Amino acid sequence: MKKLALLQFDIAFGSPEKNFEKVKQLVSEAVASKPDIIVLPELWSTGYDLSRLDEIGDKDAKKSIAFLSNLAKEYEVNIVGGSIPKQQNNEVTNTMLVFNRDGELVHEYSKAHLFRLMNEEKYLVSGNSKSHFTLENLPCAGFICYDIRFPEWLRLHAIEGAQVLFVPAEWPEQRTDHWRALLISRAIENQCYVIACNRVGSDPDNAFGGHSLIIDPWGKIVSEAGTDETILIGSINEDEISSIRTRIPIFEDRRPDIYI
Repeated sequence: MKKLALLQFDIAFGSPEKNFEKVKQLVSEAVASKPDIIVLPELWSTGYDLSRLDEIGDKDAKKSIAFLSNLAKEYEVNIVGGSIPKQQNNEVTNTMLVFNRDGELVHEYSKAHLFRLMNEEKYLVSGNSKSHFTLENLPCAGFICYDIRFPEWLRLHAIEGAQVLFVPAEWPEQRTDHWRALLISRAIENQCYVIACNRVGSDPDNAFGGHSLIIDPWGKIVSEAGTDETILIGSINEDEISSIRTRIPIFEDRRPDIYI
């Protein structure tokens, strides 16, 4: 059994200093519930102030890595650090950073699918690598927001062993029904836990829907937030994964020989 704390908050638009302080405060509050893993939302340091990323992005992610590493080490907690705008070689990626209890950076993943409706393709470059990592002896994978509309991308990771799928996001309020339906579907079809941390609040162009979720491999909602700032607490039981996969052996019954 592992306990999680998802930090659902309103991100200050284009203000890294304010957001770093906010995350520091929320992590200090979240550890009171003694979670094993803390999860942050997408682009938590800047929000979608994409046109200014050359000014406010994080060069080689150095500041974000030091900050999250120190928090993980100080509180002896694993952190799935949502994502930050990482500047490297005159490009910016939307990059997830994952840390263990010792403050070690165990994984980076850059968002593979860029969302044109929010102009990501104009300011960001997509990642091209898979997203496998291990926390607390659990085989995990990480995705970012729009990635969940590509079931083949998540399925690939499940086939290769992932049992817990983390999804930080800035998902717009008007498509909250899609958010919930897609996440529940990804949990059911992959027989994985899905841990999805969305933001709330708004920026100059968008309102965001919250409804962070912890979903079990049967598609049952373990915990769900509303539309206010909150720390969503929930637990996952890794024994449930093998139990459900035994009951309906979808991975054994796949027919990749006939799939296009």
